[in-house]
Amino acid sequence: MTQSQRLKYSILISLVVLGIMFGLSYLQNTGVIDEKLFQYIAIGVAVLVVVINGVMRRKVKP
Repeated sequence: MTQSQRLKYSILISLVVLGIMFGLSYLQNTGVIDEKLFQYIAIGVAVLVVVINGVMRRKVKP
């Protein structure tokens, strides 16, 4: 993986996370999920993104 590929994937991941957060916020406002579940899902998404970023960083060729 090159540095430009990593940048493209990072932008894509950030857009996906933004969409997930907006979706979760919408579900919370409509009463489908409560605040506690929202927090658990948000923490899970954040941990997943950190792991994906670490894996991508290791795969970058110098």
